[in-house]
Amino acid sequence: MIRVLLADDQALVRAGFHALLSAQEGIEVVGEAADGREAVELARELRPEVILMDIRMPVLDGLAATREIAGDRRLDSVRIVILTTFELDEYVFEAIRSGAAGFLVKDTKPAQLIEAVRVVADGEALLSPSVTRRLIGEFAARAKEPPSSTTLEELTDREREVMALAGAGLSNEQIASKLVVSVATAKTHVSRAMVKLGARDRAQLVVLAYETGLVRPGWLEP
Repeated sequence: MIRVLLADDQALVRAGFHALLSAQEGIEVVGEAADGREAVELARELRPEVILMDIRMPVLDGLAATREIAGDRRLDSVRIVILTTFELDEYVFEAIRSGAAGFLVKDTKPAQLIEAVRVVADGEALLSPSVTRRLIGEFAARAKEPPSSTTLEELTDREREVMALAGAGLSNEQIASKLVVSVATAKTHVSRAMVKLGARDRAQLVVLAYETGLVRPGWLEP
């Protein structure tokens, strides 16, 4: 059962998401938060697998709440999906850097929202294919510190290759197909790279792929 926490200051938005998700097999909405502070408190109390987090909320905004949850080692298994009105909302960049697993626009179709919850709960990054390269490319452009030449030294050649493909936006299935290996093998390489680099989740691994110069925007065409 995938346990979901909803965090949005608009009651109608929460009600709509709650009704949609609760009707799905294998998904349970365990709580609702009307502001970021409440979201943090409920995350610690309920330990959901996925949090759908709005950015603009009172008391504590979604960005600060995401940073606080991602920084709590007790909540390492919690995956945060940022909800935004626009795909390239300026705050989305910092939210993912702070630990969010990805983002969704609020007018996402119901089927896509349901699939997104399942994908994130399974450990994948939720970076829309239509904007992945622009989004991560922006991370590289905004990096405040130069890439460390030693950051990737612990990775094997195969792990670097898999990390680069993940950075280009490929899923585990697509990586497996490209490298002619099993999906389980591809997932293992991704997981090992995350552990070695201290990446909280796949989204942060993707960011590291760009910030270290392993991948550049446009490197791999869809």
